[in-house]
Amino acid sequence: MLKQDLTTRWERIRRIRTPIVAAVSGYALGGGCELAMVCDIIVASETAQFGQPEVNLGIIPGAGGTQRLTRTVGKYVAMDLILTGRRIKADEAKAIGLVAHVYPAASWLDDAKALARTIAEKPPVAIRLVTEAIDLALNSNLDAGLEFERKAFYLLFATEDKKEGVDAFVNKRKPTFTGR
Repeated sequence: MLKQDLTTRWERIRRIRTPIVAAVSGYALGGGCELAMVCDIIVASETAQFGQPEVNLGIIPGAGGTQRLTRTVGKYVAMDLILTGRRIKADEAKAIGLVAHVYPAASWLDDAKALARTIAEKPPVAIRLVTEAIDLALNSNLDAGLEFERKAFYLLFATEDKKEGVDAFVNKRKPTFTGR
């Protein structure tokens, strides 16, 4: 399979409107790290390792690694990781902002699934708009991001889920969202 075919498939993953949690245990090096970065949230087992070691083979990341890693951790950390090809452990990945949570090796997958369930219980339209707004923050300028955020904020006031969320809050009960 050509790398272009693979990255085209990864772009389809990135366009899925449902938030995707990448749960990493073991190695996420090169393409594995790039695939994790296509997802919305990365969580890791304490045994996970991340890196972009392509330079050690005389090549560079070719599936978004230079772009996504830089936007996630900043220029200087991305330069360090990509130019040296070094691996980092889960705790360092969390410290630099690549990983949202590091879970114990014994429970990492259950913990990742619990996080996904927590997100799935939220109002679907709001979750979709949050995901779009945050993606826009990374791929656009501040003015465009703020404009989208304001429009999305006011749009959500017209949803049944907003009414349900407020009613549940006022009446101290768990909301039941319908996606409308």
